[in-house]
Amino acid sequence: MAISVADITKLRKMTGAGMVDCKRALTETNGDFDKAMEEIRKKGLAVAAKRSDRETSEGCVLVKVDGNFGAIIALKCETDFVATNADFVQLTRDILDAAVANRCQTLDEVKALPYAGKTVAEAIIERTGIVGEKMELDGYSVVEAPELQSYNHQNKNFLCVLVAFNKEVADKDYIHEIALQVAAQNPIAVCEAEVPADVVAREREIAADKARQEGKPENMIDRIADGRMKKFYDESCLLNQKFISDDKKSVAQYLKDLDPELTVTKFVRFTLKAE
Repeated sequence: MAISVADITKLRKMTGAGMVDCKRALTETNGDFDKAMEEIRKKGLAVAAKRSDRETSEGCVLVKVDGNFGAIIALKCETDFVATNADFVQLTRDILDAAVANRCQTLDEVKALPYAGKTVAEAIIERTGIVGEKMELDGYSVVEAPELQSYNHQNKNFLCVLVAFNKEVADKDYIHEIALQVAAQNPIAVCEAEVPADVVAREREIAADKARQEGKPENMIDRIADGRMKKFYDESCLLNQKFISDDKKSVAQYLKDLDPELTVTKFVRFTLKAE
């Protein structure tokens, strides 16, 4: 049977597939839309299986805040060409919007959300067949707090930040600087107490070994290691770090200048780029 342009356009709107793929699917199924959609889905599964071992080093990272709930998500792919495609970015945005609206707590919950007559997981597989590249969701993180700030670095969708504060703040621009700080300085924890014990042990061992290699007396090793650990904390803990816009004060001091009780309770930083 003849396949009309209107039918092809309708299927394209339903699936997001290209015109050629839609025409082929409709031709193979004699114009049956349900079967044509299934053919497109099967193509996605086949491509996904074939490319399952491919590395997904590119993608789109987005962040969104809705009231006291914020989330970051990444839809990963193989090439920058796909990552910057408007349809790919919109799919990522649609998924994040749905995740935030439904207050999803885990990536599995996100994948199970309904999307265009299917689940999010199925939609991603379907899109895999359309573009011919492996795609996968990653990096889903949720933060809930009285005050949140988000940042998409340079609006290029490769590095996003969420920062949580312990109380509401009227001056949003003032605390937005902390999100920029997290993006630029890449801290590993909010404060010293939150640095993982294995990281502390490793860094202290490195500091002590370096002192021994420098020929320092054994009875001074612990004191030297203490000093080097302080430097490590000052560089690696957000509240200890020098504030990037005024290095005469720490981030903690910058916050206390606005409100003595104000502090950061959590942050999330996700990037697809090697650092």
